[in-house]
Amino acid sequence: MLRKGVTTGACAQAAAKACALMLAQKEIIETVEVQLPNGENKEFTLLEQKVNKDYARCGVKKDAGDEDDVTDGIKIYCEIRKASIKGISIKGGKGVGIVTKHGLAVPPGEYAINPVPRKMILRNVSEILPIKKQGFVVEISVPEGEEIARKTYNPRLGIKGGISIIGTTGIVEPNSIDAYKASLSLELNIAKANGNKVINLCSGYIGERVLRERFKVSKKSIIKIGDHVGFMLEECVRKHISNVVLVGHIGKLVKVAAGMFNTHSKFGDARLETLAAFAASCGAKRELVNKILNMKLAEETVEVLKKNKLEVTFERIAERVVQRSEELCGGKLKIACILLSLKGEILGTAPKDLLEKNK
Repeated sequence: MLRKGVTTGACAQAAAKACALMLAQKEIIETVEVQLPNGENKEFTLLEQKVNKDYARCGVKKDAGDEDDVTDGIKIYCEIRKASIKGISIKGGKGVGIVTKHGLAVPPGEYAINPVPRKMILRNVSEILPIKKQGFVVEISVPEGEEIARKTYNPRLGIKGGISIIGTTGIVEPNSIDAYKASLSLELNIAKANGNKVINLCSGYIGERVLRERFKVSKKSIIKIGDHVGFMLEECVRKHISNVVLVGHIGKLVKVAAGMFNTHSKFGDARLETLAAFAASCGAKRELVNKILNMKLAEETVEVLKKNKLEVTFERIAERVVQRSEELCGGKLKIACILLSLKGEILGTAPKDLLEKNK
């Protein structure tokens, strides 16, 4: 069984409670127990504790369990200082990012300390310190945060200068696919918040380049989704987005034409069979169909179909991608498709009207 870990939010919560206890008691403590947002109690070992009459500081080392997490092992610190204004103010220090885009859980200009960790910190500190008589500043810092953030989605999401302090339950489930999907969903929030009338979902960098160079599409409307076509289409429906353009290599999107909405190879592979069937429906003779079936890569079919003047095959595949995708979404999305080669050549598109709006 995979071992669960704790979130950055849980670590910050634990460090904050420990600082509050040390400041109230004027003595060092070695461990602290907190109730996580999911109701579970968890004990944390403390690092580098310091305390005097006006100040307390300590750290917690994050344990991500068996999750493949770039923040595993980092140290998250809290410092609490007395202040002249009553109540508690929470801020980020070194290595905690600042939000710069709309659509995230925290508004632009604020430190990327999400609502649930912020709520837990406030609750734990206010239960210990005399906030009605005295003010306190709670500062969360992550010395390695700025370097670690470069390995995350934070720069693309518009979080600058460090990592996010996050976690709605306090627990990290060992499933990196879920974390990736959550990041994609956040990108969708941002694209919508930016007022884009059309959202562009592309499988990778080739699609992004074509959208920006050939269609002059704003980068703010583009999301690279990897293999998660079906998930992102359903997220678009859930978030009441109306217009979507799917952009990708023929080897990926031909799977969607066959009704496969996760295009990773472990979910199946009918690329060449689907290409052969479409080619046959467009007039390819048996010899050519057999040749396609014996190829190794979808990219190989591009020049063969062109040589046999069967470019219409690509248009038909693009049309079927749109049809299948709209069926998946129950007709709640208007969808267009741009089918590409590895060179970034546009092989087929459908329909034309939505692509004209996509500027």
